[in-house]
Amino acid sequence: MFWVKKVLSQFVMPIPVSLLLITAGVLLLGYGYTRAKQNWPASLGKACCVLGVAVLALFSQANVSNALVKPLEQSYPANTNPITTECVVMVLGSGNQEQAGLSATQQLSTTSLARLTEGLKQLRLGKQGEQGDQSGQVQIGFSQTCQLIVSGWGGQGARHSHAQMMKQAAIELGVPEQLITTFDTPMDTIEEAYFAYQMIGDKPFRLVTSATHMPRSMTIFTSLGLSPQAAPADYAIAHGPWWRLSAQNLLNSQKAIHEYVGRAWLEIKGLQPIDGGSNQ
Repeated sequence: MFWVKKVLSQFVMPIPVSLLLITAGVLLLGYGYTRAKQNWPASLGKACCVLGVAVLALFSQANVSNALVKPLEQSYPANTNPITTECVVMVLGSGNQEQAGLSATQQLSTTSLARLTEGLKQLRLGKQGEQGDQSGQVQIGFSQTCQLIVSGWGGQGARHSHAQMMKQAAIELGVPEQLITTFDTPMDTIEEAYFAYQMIGDKPFRLVTSATHMPRSMTIFTSLGLSPQAAPADYAIAHGPWWRLSAQNLLNSQKAIHEYVGRAWLEIKGLQPIDGGSNQ
């Protein structure tokens, strides 16, 4: 089901749709021009090519991209509130590369690094650990009562899970190893929520993910009986002249559409209850 969902979602993404339209248009043009009596394939081919380019241009425009992203990112504000309950911060996975000679932080995707950075900020909002150094000055660090959860599988053929890469990056950024828990096998947000429930139950915790991904994540986690407190990261809204097209705008549009498709999928499929309970 995981791979079926991933494949089907590509058919509503701007880049694959544009490529399909342009490819179909070129094939139809070639078919039409090699058969003089067949006019409609060439006309249809031209229309497909124009439509394919138009789709790319439309979703590469800042106003269109921001219109898709803004409702998602404004669903939950940035979280700067101190953690007054049990200090647990969960950072949802995204992606990384595996390249020898690079540190773990350098191997994380920009999205993963942004999420982890926010996760560490949230960790510091817990009951801060005050440790004195040899000079007697107080150093503000991470409370030994806090827990950082990182999650995500590594993909087929990966030597390490994404969670392990996130863990190593967190250690490089100063988090003590004993404070970090990894969920190494979840392949999507729903599986991450199931794993979280086994460890956290219905206790409050900080949930860190991209701002565009937060509404769907909160729906999933709360529907399964968890009590997440949103801590969004990785904001995507871009500003610039209306006429400027950019690959970043196209990527942001694709991220937003992915989230809308994911929410529609949840409405259709629903969630399997934990421990035989009913969906909330």
